[in-house]
Amino acid sequence: MDLALFDLDNTLLAGDSDFEWAQYLISRGVLDREVYEARNLAFFEQYKAGTLDIHEFLDFQLKPLSRHPRHELDAWHADFMATRILPLVTAKARQLVRRHIEAGALAAIVTATNSFVTAPIAREFGITHLVATEPEQAEGAFTGNVQGVPCFREGKIARVDGWLAGLGHAMGDFARSWFYSDSLNDLPLLGRVTDPVAVDPDDTLAQHARQLGWPIISLR
Repeated sequence: MDLALFDLDNTLLAGDSDFEWAQYLISRGVLDREVYEARNLAFFEQYKAGTLDIHEFLDFQLKPLSRHPRHELDAWHADFMATRILPLVTAKARQLVRRHIEAGALAAIVTATNSFVTAPIAREFGITHLVATEPEQAEGAFTGNVQGVPCFREGKIARVDGWLAGLGHAMGDFARSWFYSDSLNDLPLLGRVTDPVAVDPDDTLAQHARQLGWPIISLR
């Protein structure tokens, strides 16, 4: 059995679910546009530049979840999926995932975006396993805090290793392991697999991929 890992934002999706979720809440008036839109844009630029403080960002991202009951959040997310996410899902991305699953690979989405936002997206792709940043919950409600290690940069390695260990596996058990990503922030995990693939990469990752002979593909 092989291992196929997929980054989500700007890789399987032709856009960023983190960014779009905040913009969606702003569009509904749940978050104040004047206060939140500039911060959302600033965090997005920091992520692309590789300078994001993940804990500062998660405080921004997760706190709104703690202010609303789960049934209300779930209703918003269903509309978010239909209006913001499905238009970002390309046929090429679906085909790539399907090819690995049909070949019998153990497949997972590995994303810094929290699991509340991303679990329905993983299901849309037919991927059973999700390795994501986990929002803390108490009695079924979100607390606004993060649980465990954020699934970001080196944290992705820790979270993938923990997930595999829970299945009785380790990275070295797989003859071939793929990781598909667009971002310089994923260089640590890309360096751990046998088959790193740059997908519509940012400039830093594209340069790195060319130097090391990694494939560069587009799913757009």
